[in-house]
Amino acid sequence: MYDVIVVGARCAGSPLAMLLARKGYRVVVLDRASFPRDTVSTHYVQPSGLARLRRWGLLDRLTATGCPPVTEALWWFGETSVRGFAPPHGDIAMALAPRRTVLDALLVDAAREAGAEIRESCTVRSLVRDDDGRVTGVRCQEQGGAEHTLSAPIVIGADGRDSLVARETGAEKYNSRPPLTVVYYTYWRGLRPERRHRNEVFLEGDKQIGVIPTHDDAYLIQAARPHDFFGEYRSDIERHYLKAIEEAAPALASELADGAERVERFRGSASLENFYRKPYGPGWALVGDAGYHKDPLTGQGISDAWRDAELLADAVHEVRSGHTDWDTAMAGYERLRNAASELIYEFTCEAASFEFDPMTRQLVRVLAENRDEADRFFGVIAGTVPAEEFFAPDNLLSMLARLPAEALAEITGTEGTR
Repeated sequence: MYDVIVVGARCAGSPLAMLLARKGYRVVVLDRASFPRDTVSTHYVQPSGLARLRRWGLLDRLTATGCPPVTEALWWFGETSVRGFAPPHGDIAMALAPRRTVLDALLVDAAREAGAEIRESCTVRSLVRDDDGRVTGVRCQEQGGAEHTLSAPIVIGADGRDSLVARETGAEKYNSRPPLTVVYYTYWRGLRPERRHRNEVFLEGDKQIGVIPTHDDAYLIQAARPHDFFGEYRSDIERHYLKAIEEAAPALASELADGAERVERFRGSASLENFYRKPYGPGWALVGDAGYHKDPLTGQGISDAWRDAELLADAVHEVRSGHTDWDTAMAGYERLRNAASELIYEFTCEAASFEFDPMTRQLVRVLAENRDEADRFFGVIAGTVPAEEFFAPDNLLSMLARLPAEALAEITGTEGTR
């Protein structure tokens, strides 16, 4: 009998198991993969995520793997460029984009060292319930073995956006948006040295290109298109990928053609629905992409998973230590998760739609001309500037007041003067 069963051992599951094991709970983590093993991901860890990794005693381990620090952001909105970087989170003034083969194995090892039992190559087949419908365990099967049952009063789904735990419990989705983009990416070597510490994004028409440095002197370069382009994109991935880069980032396209080397196959997905799920019910909870998922354009997934792992670990501890009841603790977890994510969720969905309203287009002009404001904008994305502070009406009005009269007229739909 375990205290907690965690289904899924990647960016949400292993940190959650580590935190619970450090609190003295008996935890088992089940994953059908064996580690290290790659997965579809754009890798990016925001400074707020790295601050958690340091608090857990794992940041030095990650930096020792040779992942290059990202210390500059450069976003292109057509011809307009916004350059800056997020204000530090404490003394952390960088982001990292580690390969998932490195990061996930590091997190699994940390959970195991904390005392969690890790069962790799173990597939969860279904949930187990008592006569009242409360989840009390799982039926699982290890590679080459027979199906068997594990029991615990709490089962947590950290098993991604297509979560079995969410599906079997009927976890309700809300504030959902359909998939907005289709994304394919691969890895390149041989780019110009000045890119080595830069996260660069190109937004041009209905194309979004991202360039992110990662391990082994390689760069992840992704090309996103609107979701309805999926069928055509899939018909010839390489051609459409290179064409998107040529049209949205011609200088980058020339760089790739002039001696850069593609070093891996293409990966990607069109299954990028945006949603929240009710993250708990009798005997079960959800964390990471299982409970909350959005388009990867703004690079939030890993850092959000770590934030929510901390929130859920604290909530579980409140219940198991007798300080509060299950429903109260889990409702608090959901409330804190949603409050921390709602504004960046809306911004991500707007950016992934490739359609910016007039106010956003004019704010980009302000950011392009004011490095301090650009840094604060990147701070919202990085989790070092509160989104509610940056998007507060008074702050937006203050920034818009710097615009000429014709720009304000575009926002208001009038021809008024200042």
